[in-house]
Amino acid sequence: MPAEQRETLKHCCSSAYESEFARMLLGNSFHPGGLDLTRRLGILLNLRPGLRILDVASGKGESAIFLAKEFGCDVIGIDFGPQNVADATERAAAASVSHLATFREGDAEHMEFPDGVFDRVICECAFCTFPDKPAAAREFRRVLRPDGRIGISDLTRRGSVPAELSGLLSWIACIADARLISEFIADFESASFEVTTVEAHDNCLLQMARDVQSKLFGLEVLVGLKQLDLPGVNMTQAKQFARSAMRAIQQGVLGYSVIVADRHFGQKGS
Repeated sequence: MPAEQRETLKHCCSSAYESEFARMLLGNSFHPGGLDLTRRLGILLNLRPGLRILDVASGKGESAIFLAKEFGCDVIGIDFGPQNVADATERAAAASVSHLATFREGDAEHMEFPDGVFDRVICECAFCTFPDKPAAAREFRRVLRPDGRIGISDLTRRGSVPAELSGLLSWIACIADARLISEFIADFESASFEVTTVEAHDNCLLQMARDVQSKLFGLEVLVGLKQLDLPGVNMTQAKQFARSAMRAIQQGVLGYSVIVADRHFGQKGS
């Protein structure tokens, strides 16, 4: 993918995630499983006070704030969208965890951190949206200390994604470049990680799809009654897309997984 196209895609996805429509559909936790799955990821990563955590694509800060409160660790969240960063910072202050959870703008493929400053890297439902996944995996490794560990949760696929689930909307919904588990493992192994845990959480994706369909129906009713205005939102297209995604999930084409990997010592990475 040409560099200009990659940058355009990042900006489009960022704008969509910052939108009021996204908040109405997904709330503040933009990934299947919500904070229950975030807690599971924290347990697998053995989070605890004193550890420094990087939350990549931190959105409005829901997970970072939760991890800071639940595990007592220091969390820095980066997000491509400035409005998300501002919202997350405000929410951390409201939750009285600004001393533990802070946020800044950042690009997963080009992070402005020194080498080896984090104990853990977390990335929820975002890795598959990064245009240059090998670059992101290398950056994850670079910013980790020698005994560091990464934990992601993300959309997976078995076979090919249906043709109707293509285009920009699919990138925003994390579907267009959903990966085979073997591809995730290859991405991380090529960056000198060793994958230690893979857990399937397909039911979380199915529940989220059901929730989105229900909310779309409710929003459509409000728009029809002129009690809600959603400029730029094509409800017919959104509903068709949701139906196609639901069908792919029920057929087992799309799933959701947690993956944990340890940073290798030495170089092919030092």
